[in-house]
Amino acid sequence: MRATEILMNEHRLIEKVLSVVDRMADLALQRGTLDPQKAAQAIDFIRTFADKCHHAKEEDVLFVRMEAVGFPHDNGPIAVMLHDHDSGRAFVRTMASVVEDAARGDGDALRTFADNAHRYTEMLREHIQKEDKILYPMADQSFDKNDQAELLAAFERADNQAGAGIHEKYVDLASTLSSQYGVSEAPRPR
Repeated sequence: MRATEILMNEHRLIEKVLSVVDRMADLALQRGTLDPQKAAQAIDFIRTFADKCHHAKEEDVLFVRMEAVGFPHDNGPIAVMLHDHDSGRAFVRTMASVVEDAARGDGDALRTFADNAHRYTEMLREHIQKEDKILYPMADQSFDKNDQAELLAAFERADNQAGAGIHEKYVDLASTLSSQYGVSEAPRPR
């Protein structure tokens, strides 16, 4: 298995939660309230699994290795991916900042939550497609067998540093949220 395959498998789980976030935002607008516990769980998934686990493997391992084989950091595909990660974090910060007010039925907070949720999910879906279809194949073509082995070992270390059972916890959370919001599966890459 290549390291990029691990990342693509994680993308499928993230896409499932993106569908949950879209549904959550739509229901919040329809019902005039947001379930704060479920919103907090979705935000926790995004911040912990998508960002601290998945994006960290990209930023701290994959992109560093890509730079080592000649990809520039400050422009080109790595710079675009880093910009997307930062944009996503801003959307999620805004979502998190209005959860309590949205739960109380504040219309402005509900619209802010939903707007940022939809902007986040749209941006991240496009981001995932760029990685799956463009960035990862470019990386794989640039890496030799030693690079691939070192990436896999570094990914394993990163997962271990995240904590025992963390991956399983977020797989379970994604499954629970998906069931609660009627999301059967993630959209498949185009």
